[in-house]
Amino acid sequence: MSRKILVVDDDQKTRTLLKTYLEKNQYEVYLAHDGASFLAEFTRYQEELSLVILDVMLPDTDGFALCQAVRRQSNVAIIMLTANSDETDRIVGLELGADDYIAKPYNPRELLARIKAIHRRSGLDNAIAPRYYHFLGFCLDTVERSLVDPAGVNVVLTGLDFQLLKYFAEHSGQILDRNILAEQTRGRDVGPLDRSLDVQISRLRQRLHDDGKQPELIKTVRGAGYVFSAQVSTSHAP
Repeated sequence: MSRKILVVDDDQKTRTLLKTYLEKNQYEVYLAHDGASFLAEFTRYQEELSLVILDVMLPDTDGFALCQAVRRQSNVAIIMLTANSDETDRIVGLELGADDYIAKPYNPRELLARIKAIHRRSGLDNAIAPRYYHFLGFCLDTVERSLVDPAGVNVVLTGLDFQLLKYFAEHSGQILDRNILAEQTRGRDVGPLDRSLDVQISRLRQRLHDDGKQPELIKTVRGAGYVFSAQVSTSHAP
């Protein structure tokens, strides 16, 4: 399966920024500005697409009608975008066959996380993802779900430890907000008083021998989230 995504949004700046961001993350992106151009592009690339992103509000139709049109001829994954915070839009989209929903304005990293989650469920990312992540002498094996330290000793990881470390390694150098990290490891956002994610990160720092008072590997970015500062390389062999 390919990593080709078709995006329809009537705002040119939004389309361009999203295309640039997704292409930096190794996706091939096609763009449409209204329903007619979307349907033309969808007909052209239907067999190649792995996902479509539908803006609900369009000048000549709406995302719900496009979702129905897509579902009449394809099982391709669909993510709906809307500026309406009303839960009704989300429910309608899902009932029409959308796979996920995100409200505008959205963080591009959150949209990317949702795209990756859909592709993981379809087996796409598993087929192309590297097995090993290497950083500071550590080796993370994503098949065995294990971590070996620079001395060759296995580091004990819980399931949550592994999920968090893998996500950090995949997004090294990026500031990741708390809600995205919580969604990746727990499948839900965290409230302002929920300290479970902070406890989990503290535990992971201990596993990595990252000084809790002045961590150099998993750094806190005040008011923004966390960043994994190590240089990470990948391989398909240890």
